[in-house]
Amino acid sequence: MTKISRREFMQKTAICSGAAGLLVASAARVAANPLGLPIGCQVWPMRAMLKDFSAFVKMLAEIGVTRLELCSPIGYGAEFASLANGKEVARILADNGMKSESSHFTMGELRKTQEKSIEWAKEIGITQMITATLADGNGGNTPTLDQVKKAADEYNKIAEAAAKAGMQQGLHNEGFEVSMTDGKRTYDRLLELLDPKLVKFQFQMSTITAGLVGADYFMKYPGRFYSLHLQDVDMKGQAADAGGRGGRFPQVAVGKGSIDWVKTFTAAKVGGIKNYFVEQTWELTQQSVAYLKTLQV
Repeated sequence: MTKISRREFMQKTAICSGAAGLLVASAARVAANPLGLPIGCQVWPMRAMLKDFSAFVKMLAEIGVTRLELCSPIGYGAEFASLANGKEVARILADNGMKSESSHFTMGELRKTQEKSIEWAKEIGITQMITATLADGNGGNTPTLDQVKKAADEYNKIAEAAAKAGMQQGLHNEGFEVSMTDGKRTYDRLLELLDPKLVKFQFQMSTITAGLVGADYFMKYPGRFYSLHLQDVDMKGQAADAGGRGGRFPQVAVGKGSIDWVKTFTAAKVGGIKNYFVEQTWELTQQSVAYLKTLQV
């Protein structure tokens, strides 16, 4: 056996340790997810693929998605019929290493069948019950101040009932929320009117086209948010859509548009974000998930 000096041994050990460290760091970069949270997807843009739910889940699992945000079949209807059996949905998710902790519910079902909707959610393991907008029956996308106040009062009561059942109610931001009432953004009014303990917020990133910047809201209202819908938009040279859903700006994969994602996820820590879901077509979802795996925050 060839003898080596202590100095030579220490030098070789240092080289090996350095190489190992680089390998670990490299692996961390490959597996890195923003905020250290699992990458999720919202099923709405890919709803036509839900007929074979098992195949759909497997396909998403293969690209690295481990969380699905659903839409309640009770309120969203036939396109989501494959989700009706909550226990079967939970089994399929588990078989593919997935979970679902969040789902969207329509205002109509929350008014009429909240108890049934909660029962379905519990079968799957869902704890976050979100509605996309308070527009239903509250003035559409052009509400008055009185309609905004009425909508907030109703939603606080819905959220109180949800809380008693162990659920956290949430609110998305669509046309109603991005409207203006008496010179002030309706979304800001709702952040003031809705009980911070009963209602958390899910931020739709594409509403940047209507002037709502996620990072700014997270810093202004710390702890009020718990979820994100991820999209990116190319905002070069086109006019914004008052509905705040991407408008005439072309939607692109996350990381390829105008949104500053490092700033967004850094501020998200202040906002209270607990999960996020890519909400895009299958083609864009694949690209967005690949980007999220590399994003360092």
